[in-house]
Amino acid sequence: MSVSRRYRYVGPAEVSAAVQAGHGGFRIRTAADFATWVAAHTAEELADPFTFVIDAQGVLLLAPRRSEHVACASGEPVLSAGEMSFQDESGQWALDGVSNQSTGYCPDVISWPAVAQDLVCADLPHPDGFTHEVVFRRCPECQEHNIVREEHYVCVFCDADLPLDWNVDATAADPRVF
Repeated sequence: MSVSRRYRYVGPAEVSAAVQAGHGGFRIRTAADFATWVAAHTAEELADPFTFVIDAQGVLLLAPRRSEHVACASGEPVLSAGEMSFQDESGQWALDGVSNQSTGYCPDVISWPAVAQDLVCADLPHPDGFTHEVVFRRCPECQEHNIVREEHYVCVFCDADLPLDWNVDATAADPRVF
């Protein structure tokens, strides 16, 4: 895997303080891992999206949707984070939808290659990119995190202009910074 941007948790401190080390998401490295994970869930559970992260070693971790991304990642930095949904297509599981929606890590849309690589390893058919892209920016004036909607790069908190380039965590801009 090429060097990817690593995203540190940037959400509320009280959420990350509640994370218990070693209680992260289920690790998916292979198709067999995914089959084991699917077998442990009911059809009703599998109908909902799941929280995912790609950890710093490039491994896909899955947890129930209402899980915090930082808990799924055991508090560690990630290469991507968001939500995934799966669909059984005639006995073959496939990725039905995937987003980078994680307000705890605020990953950039360029994190897709880390996700795609893990989906290939798990032998899961998937789209060519996020099916729902979320654009995160930090306001340079009030420092609040924003979700940019309809390419309107204006802070919803103070009306300041938002940068066009990802800037949520300045230390993550250099992939060598960890």
